[in-house]
Amino acid sequence: MSNHADIRVGPLEAICARIPEQSAVADVADVFSLLGDPARLRLLLALLEGELCVSDLAAVTEHSESAVSHALKLLRAHRIVAVRREGRRAFYRLDDPHVRMLLDLAVSHAAHSRMEHPEREGAKEVAS
Repeated sequence: MSNHADIRVGPLEAICARIPEQSAVADVADVFSLLGDPARLRLLLALLEGELCVSDLAAVTEHSESAVSHALKLLRAHRIVAVRREGRRAFYRLDDPHVRMLLDLAVSHAAHSRMEHPEREGAKEVAS
């Protein structure tokens, strides 16, 4: 007669086989970390509409050009955005269609999910 642990070995092995290596999991976490910053997220959402220069991104996101440039440098280093130079101006765009898909899914999820944030000021108390 087999015990409970023997029954789970097959499914657990299959689950473990589907989980990527530690380094790949760390890379995925890095992507979500980059997308999880509200300032960077606003830049990326603006770039869903197409290519924009730093001054336009600063105006749209209401951040300084310096802050936008710094964020874009980080996003560019991780190949989230790409740059095209035209004279002295640099135009940024999303570099990966997967990022567009992640952003579209996240926005769609947030739009249809009622999210409660008890940690945010003004949020109503959640009954326990």
